Amino acid sequence: MDFLIGILVIIGLYYLIKYMVRLFAPKIINYVARKAEDHFKRKMNDFSSQNSDNTVDRDKSYKKGKINLKSNPSKKVGEYIDFEEVE
Repeated sequence: MDFLIGILVIIGLYYLIKYMVRLFAPKIINYVARKAEDHFKRKMNDFSSQNSDNTVDRDKSYKKGKINLKSNPSKKVGEYIDFEEVE
């Protein structure tokens, strides 16, 4: 008899947990989604404020690098290889 009571308790707990999950899962998922959205918004704001501060410096360094490449055109970069088709 104790075995049957144990089985009934296990089945009862299973259905109770199943019901509780169905009841609270949407609220938990909503909470997690809201927290993730807040986190991503904060990170995006940090990134955009960082990006606006460094834009001028990055543009200057890019232009300097471009000028340096043009000022030294005689530098040998590599060897040109002409391939022939073999039939």
